[in-house]
Amino acid sequence: MEPRKTQIIRERSTRDLRGRPCAPVTRVVAMAVLDNPYAGTSAEDLSQLFDAGGRLGAQLTEMALAELPGPAVSYGKAAIVGTDGDFEHGGALIHPRLGKPMRAGVGGGKALIPSNVKVAGPGAALDLPLGHKDEGWSFDHFDTVTVALGDAPLPHEIVLILGIADGARLWPRCGDGPITD
Repeated sequence: MEPRKTQIIRERSTRDLRGRPCAPVTRVVAMAVLDNPYAGTSAEDLSQLFDAGGRLGAQLTEMALAELPGPAVSYGKAAIVGTDGDFEHGGALIHPRLGKPMRAGVGGGKALIPSNVKVAGPGAALDLPLGHKDEGWSFDHFDTVTVALGDAPLPHEIVLILGIADGARLWPRCGDGPITD
């Protein structure tokens, strides 16, 4: 499964939402649009998507890291499944084998990789969740990047999405871990 196209989004913030200077934070999102071999079918075995997720996950991680000026501290993954597919096709792409190459690329990955899947048509926006790669309870790193592709996914396609960041949210103020009463 070779992608129809790939796209990189690189966002660098040097001011917070109030316009005040802040520590620079770069977020990079890498996306690949590929045919869904299970579109329009009711397949029990989704292993073609397992394999594609691992292979494309390694490629997209490498592409994203090349755009990041510092070490990755946060990550996330997602998929938008075209309307001839189903939710489980996105899960099959991002869960069984995508995590290993992402963790290897970012140099860590003790924490779960936040994820999101939806079924939608071309131009649909998806909120890609980000979280700290090693500290699952780092509230400062709970973040979101909204992404969309104008021409994808077509009904028979899936958009594979992964993101990394070199910092926390801009001006985080929620504390560093679970609040106990």
